[in-house]
Order: sequence, then C-alpha cells, then structure tokens
Amino acid sequence: MPVLNPYLHFHDTAREAMEFYQSVFGGELEIETFGESEIDHHPDDADLVLHAVLETPDGMVLMASDTPQGVPYDGAGGHSISISGDEEEDLTEWWEALSEGGTIVLPLSEPDWGGLFGMLTDRFGVKWMISILDEEDFEEDEEDDDEDFEDLEDEEQ
Repeated sequence: MPVLNPYLHFHDTAREAMEFYQSVFGGELEIETFGESEIDHHPDDADLVLHAVLETPDGMVLMASDTPQGVPYDGAGGHSISISGDEEEDLTEWWEALSEGGTIVLPLSEPDWGGLFGMLTDRFGVKWMISILDEEDFEEDEEDDDEDFEDLEDEEQ
C-alpha cells in the first residue's frame, strides 16, 4: 500500500528542525549532508542537509532537506501537517512541544465535532493541525471511512 510522507524544505535549518521534531516525537533520525554525498554541490553547501528522515515509534515518517545555492527557496507554503488520533496524552504533549517558540493560531479546544482541535505554526514556520478525538468518535470515524470505501467499490461495479 502506498504511503504519504510529508517532505519539508528549509533554507538552512533542516538539521535543527529535524532534531527538534525528534525531541517531540521520538524515533530514529538519519541525516545526510551535501558534503557526505557524491552529488555535485557548492562548497558552501557541504554542511547543509541533502536528506533527513525521521521514523517515529508510532510509524510516522517525516522527511526534510535544506535548499542549496542556486535553488530558489519559497519558505513554508500553503500546507499543514495534520496529526489525528485518540491518544490524548501523546497528542497533547506533541502540541505543547511544537508550540514552544511558535505561534498558536487556534488554541487546542473543543470544536463542534467533538474532541479537541488546534492549529499552530512552529518556530521553523511549519504549520500543524492536531486533532484529538474521543476513542469512541475515532472508532466511529474509522467505521464511516470503511463504509464510504465499500460504497465506492459498489459504485465502481
């Protein structure tokens, strides 16, 4: 089954950002710099991150790189990383850690659909959405998704 993994681009703070995310989510972090690779690069880019990957104990994968000279950097754009689940303690800890030094756009609070939801921009300019569903609501959403998938299969036949 295909997997969708966020890939973040930074001007020159990928190492710092990925080490921060490792402190938030845990897991194994692998970083390769331009200087460690065989890719042609400007000498000033040797310490920049060519590719970093963080694999968390929860199975999430986050990747990132810095922007070498000669490649335009547009900054963090019109995207957010959304994390949802029913593990309130873990998700609340992540919320608190990600918001340190960042900007809370929408405080973690109860939305109309239940549970808790909040939006923030971390200190690296990455936008995050955290959704904490009650275990019962989370299971209902998974059942609804299964029913929607079955309906799509029936329509295709």
